[in-house]
Amino acid sequence: MPKDLLRALRRLQRELPRGDLRLQPHTLQQYQSDKWFARRLPDAVALPRKTETVSRILAFAHRHRIPVTARGAGHGYVGGCVPVKGGIVLSLERMNRIREINPRDFVAVVQAGVNTAQLQERVLKQGLFYPPDPASRANNTIGGNIVTNAGGPRCLKYGVTRDYVLGLEVVLADGTVVSLGGRTHKNKTGFDLHRLFVGSEGMLGIVTGATLKLLPRPQSRAVLAIGLRSTRDAVRTLHAIFEAGFLPAALELADAFTLAAAYKRTGSERLRGCKAHLIVEVDGRSNSVKSEIRELSRILRKHRPLFIEQGLGERQCEAVWQIRREFSYSLRDTGLTKLNEDVVVPRGRLEDLFAFAATLQKRHSVAVACFGHAGDGNIHVNVMVDYTQPGSKARARAALDDLFQQVIRWHGSITGEHGVGLAKKRWWPLAVSPPSRKLHHTIKTSLDPHGILNPGKFL
Repeated sequence: MPKDLLRALRRLQRELPRGDLRLQPHTLQQYQSDKWFARRLPDAVALPRKTETVSRILAFAHRHRIPVTARGAGHGYVGGCVPVKGGIVLSLERMNRIREINPRDFVAVVQAGVNTAQLQERVLKQGLFYPPDPASRANNTIGGNIVTNAGGPRCLKYGVTRDYVLGLEVVLADGTVVSLGGRTHKNKTGFDLHRLFVGSEGMLGIVTGATLKLLPRPQSRAVLAIGLRSTRDAVRTLHAIFEAGFLPAALELADAFTLAAAYKRTGSERLRGCKAHLIVEVDGRSNSVKSEIRELSRILRKHRPLFIEQGLGERQCEAVWQIRREFSYSLRDTGLTKLNEDVVVPRGRLEDLFAFAATLQKRHSVAVACFGHAGDGNIHVNVMVDYTQPGSKARARAALDDLFQQVIRWHGSITGEHGVGLAKKRWWPLAVSPPSRKLHHTIKTSLDPHGILNPGKFL
């Protein structure tokens, strides 16, 4: 670390509350990476408890041109919180207060470091519902969800994090604190500025708090788990559900490779020999849910499934979803390195995407495992790599090149949930047009003229 930078950081440390800025090597090591492969030691780690402290840190960093990389729980998959230019990692983990849950206004007011699952549990106890449900919700935070616009299975019916952000507290690069949006469910006073920071990956400002929209808790829920002979059969069954006029809360699909790995991990007998698997969840009023499940079962039987299993109520539904949440861990159990890509294609291209994934396996001699949110076209295409084999790195990169280029040709997206970060920086110029990239840079420069916020990523 340059001596002038060290002196500046020690001066900042003296100005802040005790323990809010740390320079110890063991602390720096804990904040050098997320769940992706890149890592870089920061020069300091900030652990503020108040927005005022975040403001002071950013004002100082702005004056001294010190990079600042915001961090939530560190469970991202694209290197989004890796401090590639060093400087300060600013972790929001200690800003974890739920300030208010208001059942009359249907809002929750929270700090950025609040755990997603804990917020959902608190909300449910008051008869309310916060729908966004990323698979790692037990380990991630609301702030991280906001800056990546996180999704999850329930996006099909309820939408993504963006759709539940009514207002934000944001600290800009120069330390200015702004309150954007509000707590009303409709607001057309000026530009929709709070949404500018949703999905911004920490490059435009630091989100320190949020006002979130809540819904009434659904009275009942039910789930169907369906085994099928091929992903082609599964996709066609999915389309039949929509054609019959249903909009499930969630509609998930997994392929044979994923299911074989999940069977080995969980021992769930229904996965043995299953080549494709659908999960369909519906929720709402009790009588409506029971009626929908009966009609859906009739539709599904027309497609000659291997099995249909039904779960009614919270406990039975969660038992089905627990197996789904094991899919990612099951793929890691194979011993292969999992390159988790969260591509999105138009729904009409789902069958093509699964067929193309099979082509990638043959063309590049790598295993490919697909599962995810088929209802909205967001499939996790996991390239499974054995890095002990010669040439595996080059084959994996070529497979990803082919995947992203094809998705873009289909007018899809290279990321639906995880963000661009470092992992997808290579494909950013292909995915976004030059005029759009220029507009991104214009906004970035206006809000962060010295480029201190999360530098080294796709902007």
